Amino acid sequence: MYVPPSRGGGGGAAGGGGGGEQPRVYQVWRGSNEFFLQGRFIFGPDVRSLFLTIFLILAPVLVFCIFVARHLINDFPDHWGVSVMVVVVVFTIYDLTLLLLTSGRDPGIVPRNTHPPEPESIDGGSDMGNGQTPQQLRLPRTKDVFVNGVIVKVKYCDTCMLYRPPRCSHCSICNNCVERFDHHCPWVGQCIGRRNYRFFYMFVFSTTLLCLYVFGFCWVYIVKIRDAENSTIWKAMLKTPASIVLIIYCFICVWFVGGLSVFHFYLMSTNQTTYENFRYRYDRRANPYNRGMVNNFLEIFCTAIPPSKNNFRARVQVDQGLQQTRTPARGFMSPNMGKPVGDLELGRKPVSWDEPRSAADIRDLEVGLGGLLDEKEGRIAHASPDLSLPGELVEGRAGMHSRRSSWGHRSGTSESMDSIAVQMGTEANWGSISSGHGTTSSTH
Repeated sequence: MYVPPSRGGGGGAAGGGGGGEQPRVYQVWRGSNEFFLQGRFIFGPDVRSLFLTIFLILAPVLVFCIFVARHLINDFPDHWGVSVMVVVVVFTIYDLTLLLLTSGRDPGIVPRNTHPPEPESIDGGSDMGNGQTPQQLRLPRTKDVFVNGVIVKVKYCDTCMLYRPPRCSHCSICNNCVERFDHHCPWVGQCIGRRNYRFFYMFVFSTTLLCLYVFGFCWVYIVKIRDAENSTIWKAMLKTPASIVLIIYCFICVWFVGGLSVFHFYLMSTNQTTYENFRYRYDRRANPYNRGMVNNFLEIFCTAIPPSKNNFRARVQVDQGLQQTRTPARGFMSPNMGKPVGDLELGRKPVSWDEPRSAADIRDLEVGLGGLLDEKEGRIAHASPDLSLPGELVEGRAGMHSRRSSWGHRSGTSESMDSIAVQMGTEANWGSISSGHGTTSSTH
């Protein structure tokens, strides 16, 4: 049994050598997942929605067993009525098992790197001994790989510090890169990927069959009541309100889970994922993963599920992990460095990496602009050192100067230069007025 390490550090844990046992992977996991039974089950951060899904399945089944199936036990010859109850119970257990297999297992999480991959220089070399600066080294945003003879772009993930394999995408909810990412399903509280897509479809399809089963036998029970009492179908429905509620409930649910089953049947027949269907639209170009309908279904249901790439119960060395995390990247330049908010995956316009975006460049630009303005204002003050104006006018001009200065900082250099020219013209006009007034006084 695993004993958490003591915080005092003195520790008498077995095998700790005085420092206590090291934590397991699931205890220092960087994703947003929730773990149960000491890392044996992994769920998404929205695992609470799983209880709602279980309730939506169990509640109608219990109502069906109590108010419908129990009355049908003696309505069939040779005790065949018992099979109605047995089948719905067994099918419900099977459905819930598929739900847990979908929700409680690793969907195909790609392990994160502890440091970025080696950067490549712009000229194509990877040697830093040629006097190259860190700005000359960067990781390309995408790379081209061949899949069945078709070029496919793989993207770099800044969070996981790796190039995602083909069909892999980063889930923003679980904060993990998932192989063959289909979507994040809030009803099961887990990502749907390479290792649980099979169980997801089997769960959705079996839920559809369960709805049809309950829906059908509710009508059978109503017909039995009508034949037994020789009444109309409407009077027979009033005799079993539980059947009416179940019929309405199953009718609504079958449109949801049934439509989802049909949609994913189409995706499997063309070897697409939900993400690819909405993102890339393979109907406009060739799908490199489509191997024909039969082979596509065999790939989903008849191939071995690959083992998880993560051992969540393994011990980790915390000090070593921190040391690797703090290791410098040796001139590494992320493809998103200097990139504005947005992502290529979201379809936003990419921005060139060569544009000056660093804080140092912006500060240098501000310092240069400030020096230019100070120089111009010094020239104005030197041109009319003895200029005296009325107090109100001085205050008004000061207000104008402060407002123009703020406008200059907002709009740029051109408007600042225009404001300086206006001030110089105003200085000259007041100088001429003052000199003219002095000449008139001397004449008088």
